Amino acid sequence: MEIDIAKYIDHTNLKPYATKEDIIRLCEEAKKYGFYAVCVNPYRVKLAKETLKGTDIKVASVIGFPLGATPTEVKVFEAKKALEDGADELDMVINIGALKDGDYDYVRKDIEEVVKVAHEKGAIVKVIIETCYLTDEEKEIACKLAMEAGADFVKTSTGFGTGGATVEDVKLMRRVVGDKLGVKAAGGIRTYEQALEMIKAGANRIGTSSGVKIVEGAKR
Repeated sequence: MEIDIAKYIDHTNLKPYATKEDIIRLCEEAKKYGFYAVCVNPYRVKLAKETLKGTDIKVASVIGFPLGATPTEVKVFEAKKALEDGADELDMVINIGALKDGDYDYVRKDIEEVVKVAHEKGAIVKVIIETCYLTDEEKEIACKLAMEAGADFVKTSTGFGTGGATVEDVKLMRRVVGDKLGVKAAGGIRTYEQALEMIKAGANRIGTSSGVKIVEGAKR
């Protein structure tokens, strides 16, 4: 399977203790290796945008991260601020508790409101369903709600939960969304082989803090 793996990668640093230098390094690596995007915390969006000026590398940021349990109004405010600071893509966490409650209208509306402000600015939304906390039935419902809400991608994990991406979950998500949405595999993907397995299973974006290692692995 001959692919340009770098073009699948959201090169990520969401560590709470990431410094300015760490984010600049992340962006410089993205330039060097040709990653599709960098993914940073909202506070670092301006810095990433400035560092990547003059490139076509996207800046992604996270909303309601990592728990998804903030009220919709707070997620919308956070989304607006990230977009104002230059974010091209938003990775938002669903309200996992509301999904577990069966309050599907709330979950759908929560996504819809963030999608609305993002699409007004020409940005895309990836919905993190945090698969490690869900049954297969709940994963399917979460994907369907994301579709109904007009999201652009569904994403497996924050990387901060009890588990990350699995091939089985990527296959399930791709089966549910078909070709209507993208699927982003994230959480625990550290090698070229793992990334390739996720892509074969149906992922068309990979979220990882090991982008350099993955691309170097592809050269071997």
